[in-house]
Amino acid sequence: MKVRVYYEDTDAAGVVYHAGYLRFFERARTEFFRDHGFNVAELAAAGNVFPVVRMEIEFKAPALHDDLLEIITLPEECRGASILIHQQAVRACDRKLLVEAHVTLACIGRDQAARRIPPQIRNMLLQQLSGQ
Repeated sequence: MKVRVYYEDTDAAGVVYHAGYLRFFERARTEFFRDHGFNVAELAAAGNVFPVVRMEIEFKAPALHDDLLEIITLPEECRGASILIHQQAVRACDRKLLVEAHVTLACIGRDQAARRIPPQIRNMLLQQLSGQ
């Protein structure tokens, strides 16, 4: 997913405020699911919610106002009730890696209890992991 850095995304120093990347990554995860045929709102309405339960993030270089970023989102691991996602923010013009994150999503139901990932999502993730 590509995202343009707007003035509102930056801090007083003119660089992307660190929490801004969380929004970029959240949007990219939603688009990842959409690109593979799954609407996150429809999944939630059916009782399958995927909240972030863990995130490791490393800030390597700053993004600046008006930079065009590419947010790369790839599954790393599919477990019984959780998914590990690898995300990167890369500056589009020079392919410089700016931010890297490992995000764990849990699959929970309406009762907030962990549940197995639905088979159709699991199958899509396993296909992605195998490179098909």
